Amino acid sequence: MTFTNVTLNKKANIYFDGKVTSRTVQFTDGTRKTLGIMLPGEYEFSTVEREEMEILAGKLDYKLNGQDWKTIEEQGIFFVPANESFQLKVYSVVDYCCSYHKE
Repeated sequence: MTFTNVTLNKKANIYFDGKVTSRTVQFTDGTRKTLGIMLPGEYEFSTVEREEMEILAGKLDYKLNGQDWKTIEEQGIFFVPANESFQLKVYSVVDYCCSYHKE
């Protein structure tokens, strides 16, 4: 996937002592995505906006509120509702793209 006509924030978003990092990509229509890497470990995130988490490579388990654990190996997508938290168990380096949706 290639993005055109975007602004890239060079400053990294760094979480969990550097085990999760991302860079923000801003599109001309106001939408944004983050591109990042997660190292093996267990993490919990919360979101304000609805998120589309696209896993591009790696293996992880994810758990949304009120649901069972699910696995993604190599590639997959899951959606996190706005104002929710979610848990991750990352087993190998995960390459991801997170898209934020205002609806």
